Amino acid sequence: MDLTLDDLRAAAEVVHRHVPPTAQYAWPLLASAAGCTVWVKHENHTPIGAFKVRGGVLYMKELVAREPNCPGVIAATRGNHGQSITVGARAQGLNAVIVVPEGNNPEKNDAMRAQGAELVVHGADFQAALEHAQDLAADRGLHMVPSFDAALVRGVASYALELFETADPLDAVYVPIGLGSGICGVIAARNALGLTTEVIGVQAEGAPSYALSYEAGHPISTNSIDTFADGLATRVPVAEAVDMINANAARVVTVTDAKILDAQRLLLRATHNLAEPAGAAPLAALLAERDRMAGKTVGVIVSGGNADAANLKMLVDGVSGVGRSA
Repeated sequence: MDLTLDDLRAAAEVVHRHVPPTAQYAWPLLASAAGCTVWVKHENHTPIGAFKVRGGVLYMKELVAREPNCPGVIAATRGNHGQSITVGARAQGLNAVIVVPEGNNPEKNDAMRAQGAELVVHGADFQAALEHAQDLAADRGLHMVPSFDAALVRGVASYALELFETADPLDAVYVPIGLGSGICGVIAARNALGLTTEVIGVQAEGAPSYALSYEAGHPISTNSIDTFADGLATRVPVAEAVDMINANAARVVTVTDAKILDAQRLLLRATHNLAEPAGAAPLAALLAERDRMAGKTVGVIVSGGNADAANLKMLVDGVSGVGRSA
Protein backbone atom coordinates (compact mmCIF):
# COMPACT_ATOMS: atom_id res chain seq x y z
CA MET A 1 0.00 0.00 0.00
CA ASP A 2 1.94 3.01 -1.29
CA LEU A 3 0.43 6.24 0.03
CA THR A 4 1.89 9.65 -0.77
CA LEU A 5 1.98 12.62 1.56
CA ASP A 6 -0.62 14.29 -0.69
CA ASP A 7 -2.89 11.23 -0.24
CA LEU A 8 -2.57 11.44 3.53
CA ARG A 9 -3.02 15.20 3.75
CA ALA A 10 -6.18 15.02 1.60
CA ALA A 11 -7.56 12.30 3.87
CA ALA A 12 -6.67 14.30 6.98
CA GLU A 13 -8.56 17.31 5.62
CA VAL A 14 -11.72 15.21 5.38
CA VAL A 15 -11.17 13.65 8.81
CA HIS A 16 -10.67 17.01 10.50
CA ARG A 17 -14.10 18.21 9.37
CA HIS A 18 -15.53 15.66 11.83
CA VAL A 19 -12.68 14.85 14.23
CA PRO A 20 -10.50 17.62 15.70
CA PRO A 21 -6.78 16.83 16.04
CA THR A 22 -6.00 15.14 19.35
CA ALA A 23 -3.27 16.11 21.78
CA GLN A 24 0.22 14.69 22.11
CA TYR A 25 2.11 15.39 25.31
CA ALA A 26 5.51 14.46 26.71
CA TRP A 27 4.62 13.39 30.26
CA PRO A 28 7.44 13.78 32.85
CA LEU A 29 6.25 11.01 35.18
CA LEU A 30 6.18 8.55 32.26
CA ALA A 31 9.71 9.61 31.36
CA SER A 32 10.79 8.87 34.91
CA ALA A 33 9.22 5.40 34.77
CA ALA A 34 10.49 4.51 31.29
CA GLY A 35 13.96 6.07 31.36
CA CYS A 36 13.31 8.01 28.16
CA THR A 37 11.22 10.89 26.83
CA VAL A 38 7.68 9.58 26.31
CA TRP A 39 5.25 11.32 23.97
CA VAL A 40 1.68 10.05 24.33
CA LYS A 41 -0.72 10.38 21.40
CA HIS A 42 -4.12 10.75 23.04
CA GLU A 43 -6.58 9.01 20.72
CA ASN A 44 -8.69 8.46 23.83
CA HIS A 45 -9.75 12.10 23.25
CA THR A 46 -11.65 11.57 19.95
CA PRO A 47 -15.46 11.85 19.82
CA ILE A 48 -15.80 8.07 20.30
CA GLY A 49 -12.84 7.73 22.65
CA ALA A 50 -10.75 5.83 20.08
CA PHE A 51 -8.71 6.38 16.93
CA LYS A 52 -10.89 4.37 14.57
CA VAL A 53 -13.46 7.14 14.04
CA ARG A 54 -10.94 8.76 11.70
CA GLY A 55 -11.14 5.83 9.29
CA GLY A 56 -14.90 5.53 9.55
CA VAL A 57 -15.72 9.07 8.50
CA LEU A 58 -13.37 8.91 5.51
CA TYR A 59 -14.58 5.46 4.42
CA MET A 60 -18.24 6.49 4.53
CA LYS A 61 -17.68 9.73 2.63
CA GLU A 62 -15.90 7.85 -0.15
CA LEU A 63 -18.52 5.06 -0.14
CA VAL A 64 -21.42 7.47 -0.70
CA ALA A 65 -19.51 9.23 -3.47
CA ARG A 66 -18.89 5.86 -5.10
CA GLU A 67 -22.30 4.28 -4.36
CA PRO A 68 -24.87 7.09 -3.96
CA ASN A 69 -27.72 4.56 -3.66
CA CYS A 70 -26.08 2.44 -0.97
CA PRO A 71 -28.93 1.00 1.16
CA GLY A 72 -26.90 0.77 4.36
CA VAL A 73 -23.78 -0.76 5.85
CA ILE A 74 -22.85 -3.63 8.14
CA ALA A 75 -19.66 -4.39 10.05
CA ALA A 76 -18.31 -6.74 12.71
CA THR A 77 -16.47 -5.38 15.71
CA ARG A 78 -15.38 -5.69 19.33
CA GLY A 79 -16.50 -2.07 19.73
CA ASN A 80 -14.35 0.80 18.46
CA HIS A 81 -14.60 -0.11 14.77
CA GLY A 82 -18.36 -0.40 15.14
CA GLN A 83 -18.59 3.03 16.76
CA SER A 84 -16.45 4.43 13.96
CA ILE A 85 -18.66 2.96 11.24
CA THR A 86 -21.86 4.03 12.97
CA VAL A 87 -20.70 7.63 13.38
CA GLY A 88 -19.40 7.76 9.81
CA ALA A 89 -22.61 6.22 8.42
CA ARG A 90 -24.83 8.62 10.35
CA ALA A 91 -22.86 11.58 8.96
CA GLN A 92 -23.73 10.37 5.46
CA GLY A 93 -27.37 9.51 6.18
CA LEU A 94 -26.85 5.73 6.13
CA ASN A 95 -28.17 3.06 8.50
CA ALA A 96 -25.58 0.87 10.20
CA VAL A 97 -25.90 -2.74 11.40
CA ILE A 98 -23.13 -3.80 13.77
CA VAL A 99 -22.42 -7.43 14.73
CA VAL A 100 -20.61 -8.08 18.01
CA PRO A 101 -19.63 -11.37 19.68
CA GLU A 102 -21.28 -12.63 22.84
CA GLY A 103 -19.87 -11.16 26.03
CA ASN A 104 -18.75 -7.99 24.26
CA ASN A 105 -17.90 -4.84 26.21
CA PRO A 106 -21.38 -3.70 27.37
CA GLU A 107 -20.41 -0.03 27.47
CA LYS A 108 -19.27 -0.17 23.83
CA ASN A 109 -22.51 -1.95 22.92
CA ASP A 110 -24.52 0.80 24.62
CA ALA A 111 -22.48 3.48 22.86
CA MET A 112 -23.13 1.96 19.43
CA ARG A 113 -26.87 1.75 20.10
CA ALA A 114 -26.87 5.37 21.30
CA GLN A 115 -25.09 6.40 18.13
CA GLY A 116 -27.88 4.80 16.09
CA ALA A 117 -26.62 1.32 15.24
CA GLU A 118 -28.78 -1.78 14.97
CA LEU A 119 -26.80 -4.17 17.18
CA VAL A 120 -26.67 -7.91 16.47
CA VAL A 121 -25.00 -10.25 18.98
CA HIS A 122 -23.60 -13.46 17.50
CA GLY A 123 -20.72 -15.89 18.06
CA ALA A 124 -18.06 -16.65 20.61
CA ASP A 125 -15.39 -14.31 19.21
CA PHE A 126 -14.73 -11.62 16.62
CA GLN A 127 -14.13 -14.11 13.81
CA ALA A 128 -17.54 -15.72 14.34
CA ALA A 129 -19.18 -12.27 14.42
CA LEU A 130 -17.39 -11.34 11.20
CA GLU A 131 -18.58 -14.43 9.37
CA HIS A 132 -22.16 -13.80 10.53
CA ALA A 133 -21.93 -10.18 9.36
CA GLN A 134 -20.84 -11.36 5.93
CA ASP A 135 -23.86 -13.68 5.76
CA LEU A 136 -26.22 -10.88 6.84
CA ALA A 137 -24.71 -8.51 4.26
CA ALA A 138 -25.60 -10.97 1.50
CA ASP A 139 -29.08 -11.67 2.90
CA ARG A 140 -30.03 -8.02 3.42
CA GLY A 141 -28.19 -6.39 0.53
CA LEU A 142 -26.00 -4.25 2.80
CA HIS A 143 -22.51 -2.97 2.08
CA MET A 144 -20.03 -5.00 4.14
CA VAL A 145 -17.45 -2.71 5.70
CA PRO A 146 -14.14 -4.49 6.24
CA SER A 147 -12.10 -4.02 9.39
CA PHE A 148 -9.03 -3.31 7.26
CA ASP A 149 -9.10 -1.23 4.09
CA ALA A 150 -6.95 1.37 2.34
CA ALA A 151 -9.50 4.11 3.11
CA LEU A 152 -9.49 3.18 6.80
CA VAL A 153 -5.69 3.30 6.82
CA ARG A 154 -5.63 6.70 5.11
CA GLY A 155 -8.14 8.02 7.61
CA VAL A 156 -6.37 6.83 10.74
CA ALA A 157 -3.00 7.94 9.37
CA SER A 158 -4.16 11.47 10.21
CA TYR A 159 -3.31 10.83 13.88
CA ALA A 160 0.20 9.77 12.90
CA LEU A 161 0.70 12.94 10.85
CA GLU A 162 -0.41 14.99 13.85
CA LEU A 163 2.05 13.16 16.11
CA PHE A 164 5.05 13.23 13.79
CA GLU A 165 4.57 16.88 12.85
CA THR A 166 3.99 18.14 16.41
CA ALA A 167 6.12 16.04 18.77
CA ASP A 168 9.89 16.16 19.00
CA PRO A 169 11.61 13.84 16.48
CA LEU A 170 10.84 10.29 17.60
CA ASP A 171 13.36 7.47 17.68
CA ALA A 172 10.56 4.91 17.97
CA VAL A 173 6.81 4.62 18.35
CA TYR A 174 4.87 1.73 19.91
CA VAL A 175 1.49 0.97 18.30
CA PRO A 176 -1.16 -1.60 19.32
CA ILE A 177 -2.29 -4.10 16.68
CA GLY A 178 -5.86 -5.33 16.48
CA LEU A 179 -6.44 -5.91 12.78
CA GLY A 180 -3.73 -3.49 11.68
CA SER A 181 -5.19 -0.20 10.42
CA GLY A 182 -3.59 1.83 13.22
CA ILE A 183 -0.04 0.57 12.79
CA CYS A 184 -0.33 0.66 9.00
CA GLY A 185 -1.45 4.30 9.25
CA VAL A 186 1.64 5.07 11.35
CA ILE A 187 3.87 3.28 8.85
CA ALA A 188 2.27 5.13 5.92
CA ALA A 189 2.78 8.51 7.59
CA ARG A 190 6.34 7.70 8.66
CA ASN A 191 7.25 6.62 5.14
CA ALA A 192 5.51 9.54 3.44
CA LEU A 193 7.34 12.01 5.68
CA GLY A 194 10.67 10.29 5.01
CA LEU A 195 11.38 9.65 8.70
CA THR A 196 13.59 6.96 10.21
CA THR A 197 11.43 6.36 13.32
CA GLU A 198 11.21 2.71 14.31
CA VAL A 199 7.62 1.43 14.36
CA ILE A 200 7.03 -1.35 16.90
CA GLY A 201 3.79 -3.32 16.91
CA VAL A 202 2.29 -4.50 20.20
CA GLN A 203 -0.05 -7.42 20.85
CA ALA A 204 -1.38 -9.25 23.86
CA GLU A 205 0.49 -12.44 24.75
CA GLY A 206 -2.84 -14.30 24.57
CA ALA A 207 -3.65 -12.98 21.07
CA PRO A 208 -0.34 -13.06 19.16
CA SER A 209 -1.43 -13.61 15.53
CA TYR A 210 0.52 -10.67 14.09
CA ALA A 211 3.58 -11.39 16.22
CA LEU A 212 3.53 -14.98 14.95
CA SER A 213 2.98 -13.70 11.41
CA TYR A 214 5.96 -11.36 11.73
CA GLU A 215 8.20 -14.21 12.85
CA ALA A 216 6.95 -16.58 10.13
CA GLY A 217 6.92 -14.03 7.31
CA HIS A 218 3.31 -14.83 6.38
CA PRO A 219 -0.14 -14.77 8.02
CA ILE A 220 -0.54 -17.11 10.99
CA SER A 221 -3.94 -17.57 12.66
CA THR A 222 -4.48 -18.87 16.18
CA ASN A 223 -7.10 -21.36 17.31
CA SER A 224 -8.16 -19.24 20.27
CA ILE A 225 -7.46 -15.97 22.07
CA ASP A 226 -7.15 -15.23 25.78
CA THR A 227 -6.86 -11.58 26.73
CA PHE A 228 -8.95 -8.94 28.45
CA ALA A 229 -7.80 -6.40 25.82
CA ASP A 230 -10.81 -6.31 23.46
CA GLY A 231 -8.99 -4.14 20.93
CA LEU A 232 -6.20 -6.71 20.58
CA ALA A 233 -8.40 -9.82 20.49
CA THR A 234 -7.73 -10.91 16.90
CA ARG A 235 -7.42 -14.55 15.96
CA VAL A 236 -7.13 -14.26 12.14
CA PRO A 237 -4.79 -11.57 10.77
CA VAL A 238 -5.40 -9.63 7.54
CA ALA A 239 -2.91 -10.68 4.85
CA GLU A 240 -2.50 -7.15 3.44
CA ALA A 241 -1.80 -5.77 6.90
CA VAL A 242 0.68 -8.55 7.61
CA ASP A 243 2.55 -7.71 4.40
CA MET A 244 2.79 -4.01 5.27
CA ILE A 245 3.78 -4.63 8.89
CA ASN A 246 6.34 -7.30 8.04
CA ALA A 247 7.96 -5.06 5.42
CA ASN A 248 8.07 -1.91 7.54
CA ALA A 249 7.91 -2.55 11.30
CA ALA A 250 11.06 -2.97 13.36
CA ARG A 251 9.42 -5.79 15.33
CA VAL A 252 6.14 -6.97 16.85
CA VAL A 253 6.21 -7.68 20.59
CA THR A 254 3.73 -9.19 23.02
CA VAL A 255 2.84 -8.22 26.58
CA THR A 256 0.88 -10.01 29.26
CA ASP A 257 -2.50 -8.85 30.53
CA ALA A 258 -0.86 -8.22 33.92
CA LYS A 259 1.65 -5.82 32.34
CA ILE A 260 -1.13 -4.10 30.39
CA LEU A 261 -3.05 -3.57 33.61
CA ASP A 262 0.06 -2.13 35.27
CA ALA A 263 0.47 0.26 32.33
CA GLN A 264 -3.17 1.35 32.64
CA ARG A 265 -2.55 2.19 36.29
CA LEU A 266 0.61 4.13 35.45
CA LEU A 267 -1.17 6.15 32.75
CA LEU A 268 -3.92 6.97 35.21
CA ARG A 269 -1.47 8.08 37.90
CA ALA A 270 0.99 9.90 35.64
CA THR A 271 -1.37 11.54 33.13
CA HIS A 272 -4.83 11.35 34.74
CA ASN A 273 -6.03 9.63 31.56
CA LEU A 274 -7.97 6.38 31.39
CA ALA A 275 -6.72 4.06 28.66
CA GLU A 276 -8.56 0.92 27.64
CA PRO A 277 -6.35 -2.19 27.74
CA ALA A 278 -5.39 -2.01 24.05
CA GLY A 279 -4.51 1.65 24.51
CA ALA A 280 -2.19 0.87 27.44
CA ALA A 281 -0.42 -2.02 25.68
CA PRO A 282 2.13 0.24 23.91
CA LEU A 283 3.28 1.70 27.23
CA ALA A 284 3.51 -1.82 28.67
CA ALA A 285 5.77 -2.79 25.76
CA LEU A 286 7.95 0.30 26.20
CA LEU A 287 8.39 -0.47 29.89
CA ALA A 288 9.36 -4.05 29.00
CA GLU A 289 12.01 -2.65 26.61
CA ARG A 290 13.15 0.08 29.02
CA ASP A 291 16.85 -0.74 28.69
CA ARG A 292 16.64 -0.81 24.91
CA MET A 293 15.00 2.62 24.78
CA ALA A 294 17.09 4.33 27.49
CA GLY A 295 17.66 8.02 26.73
CA LYS A 296 15.64 7.99 23.50
CA THR A 297 12.54 9.92 22.48
CA VAL A 298 9.64 7.51 22.11
CA GLY A 299 5.97 7.74 21.16
CA VAL A 300 3.20 5.54 22.53
CA ILE A 301 -0.25 5.43 20.98
CA VAL A 302 -3.08 5.43 23.50
CA SER A 303 -5.49 4.13 20.88
CA GLY A 304 -8.62 4.41 23.03
CA GLY A 305 -10.07 5.02 26.45
CA ASN A 306 -13.18 2.84 26.38
CA ALA A 307 -12.48 0.66 29.40
CA ASP A 308 -15.46 -1.31 30.69
CA ALA A 309 -16.73 -1.52 34.28
CA ALA A 310 -15.01 -4.85 34.96
CA ASN A 311 -11.68 -3.41 33.87
CA LEU A 312 -12.25 -0.30 36.00
CA LYS A 313 -12.86 -2.50 39.02
CA MET A 314 -9.54 -4.25 38.40
CA LEU A 315 -7.80 -0.88 38.34
CA VAL A 316 -9.48 0.38 41.49
CA ASP A 317 -9.14 -2.86 43.43
CA GLY A 318 -5.49 -3.30 42.49
CA VAL A 319 -6.00 -6.68 40.85
CA SER A 320 -3.09 -7.72 38.61
CA GLY A 321 -2.93 -10.27 35.85
CA VAL A 322 -6.61 -11.19 35.56
CA GLY A 323 -7.48 -12.02 31.95
CA ARG A 324 -10.77 -12.68 30.24
CA SER A 325 -11.14 -15.25 27.49
CA ALA A 326 -12.49 -13.82 24.27
